[in-house]
Amino acid sequence: MAILLGVNVDHVATLRQARYALLPNSPNAEPSPLEACYDALEGGADSITIHVRADRRHMQDRDALLIREKISAPLNLEMGVTDEMMSLALQVRPEFVCLVPETREEVTTEGGLDVASRRREVGNCIRMMQKEGIKVSLFIDPDQTQVEAAAELGAEMVELHTGCFANAIGGDVAAEIERLHHAAVIGHQAGLQVNAGHGINYQNIRLLDAVPHFAEYNIGHSIIARAMRVGMVQAVREMKMLMQ
Repeated sequence: MAILLGVNVDHVATLRQARYALLPNSPNAEPSPLEACYDALEGGADSITIHVRADRRHMQDRDALLIREKISAPLNLEMGVTDEMMSLALQVRPEFVCLVPETREEVTTEGGLDVASRRREVGNCIRMMQKEGIKVSLFIDPDQTQVEAAAELGAEMVELHTGCFANAIGGDVAAEIERLHHAAVIGHQAGLQVNAGHGINYQNIRLLDAVPHFAEYNIGHSIIARAMRVGMVQAVREMKMLMQ
């Protein structure tokens, strides 16, 4: 089965906010995250990922609602495990939510959600989303304890954090691939859909062929960066070609 590609368009909003954060209704506000979604889908994206953070540093609530209204492709909403974000998810009603950790100090999400030590709040969030027909993924480190906790709490999916793999050098690369392999096998055996994301780019994506059971890659920064050279449609097409 071919691996699917979810394209994260958050950093299109990052660029817009750099100029127009204080002018949210300006007719000049650009670039448009919605238009980036259209282009990503034209390039072959299978789904769209967005992340409305608590500090609203890039995606805004209105972006999420507009994208939901205009895009018919599956929508994946990354979100912190908070009452505020659960309320937003019920307004947006994506096909999937991916529960992630958040700290205000980080530039982007770093490290996986510690599901094992936050079972009660994560479990409550999973049940609320599933009650409303929204499937749940948990963004976790490739660690057996975290994978098992995700399965025990009833999530449909996990997204293995590939940041350590992406940042590894030399002999550490093989070790990180082995970590991902082990976690993916455990997740698959537990009945979870196993996805991957963070730091995957045009150079390292082929190394992930060594890891079984991946159903979807969620990729944002690398595609947005490439789009600055060749355009969004072509950037997504190139990534899809590498995946095939």
